[in-house]
Amino acid sequence: MFNIDKMREKVLLMSDPNSGYTQEDFNKEFGGNSFTTPTSNDDFKIKLEFVNKSNNPNPEYATNGSSGFDLRAFLKDPLVIESGEYKIVPTGLYFNIPENMEIQIRSRSGLAAKDGVCVLNGLGTIDNDYTGEIKVILINHGEYKFTIINGDRIAQAIVASVIGKRVIKMSQVNVIEKNTDRSDGGFGSTGVK
Repeated sequence: MFNIDKMREKVLLMSDPNSGYTQEDFNKEFGGNSFTTPTSNDDFKIKLEFVNKSNNPNPEYATNGSSGFDLRAFLKDPLVIESGEYKIVPTGLYFNIPENMEIQIRSRSGLAAKDGVCVLNGLGTIDNDYTGEIKVILINHGEYKFTIINGDRIAQAIVASVIGKRVIKMSQVNVIEKNTDRSDGGFGSTGVK
């Protein structure tokens, strides 16, 4: 049976340059390329249960190469977002997110490029202990008002692994003693070109 904790442990081991554990070792241990498209329902590694209380289609990946699935607005009446305004848009979707996973809510590139409508907090995080309705905070950066109707695709959701408190121990120290070329340089300190 698939063990996400063991897989996460091996990914961390693989990222340690002193461990000697390689991508080839990982592939052998987890049956080759563990991220191939499943050929049957039994081949899926992670089960994401959901409830759809909307009258919209169930979420699905549009193509084999899609990183995320679309979230649709669940609205009784059209919702208008004026230029410079933001609104919270319900989806009617509820997820049972597996332990050590999260759902990331991201902007749809088409809405951002054509209308200036984006997810307000850049990247919304849905923690695995949240079981309420998924709602999306949208902001209109465009010049004109933007109208959303029921069923419109408003954002995309990506399921991602997180390193949680079972792996990370927070430890307060007086000073960070890590010497790097960058040090505390930020906000464009490396230049544009």
